[in-house]
Amino acid sequence: MAKKTVVKVSITGEKEKRDVLKAVAKLEGINELSMDVAKGTLTVIGDADPVCIITCLRKKCGRCAEIQTVGPPKPEKPKPKCPSPCRLPPCRPYPYSSCCEYEANACSIL
Repeated sequence: MAKKTVVKVSITGEKEKRDVLKAVAKLEGINELSMDVAKGTLTVIGDADPVCIITCLRKKCGRCAEIQTVGPPKPEKPKPKCPSPCRLPPCRPYPYSSCCEYEANACSIL
């Protein structure tokens, strides 16, 4: 079952943000990653273990990290169903008849 983990990470710039996202993205069981540089939080949604996330941040990035919250993610809002378009019967070709008149008096060269 997927869970939402919010981790507080000490970062100051875009390069550090990129390094943190690269390191955490390699872990198994992650469905979604997002980071807020202003607040210094990393949000991970997926089956990944929060302890593994913290260990990865400390070992690979050398960043101080602590778990803020772990819980279920917000349920997605169901999309409103669009009414299906009316099904019209297929167009049928107009029936026509043709007649060929044979003229016996006509000259034909064979």
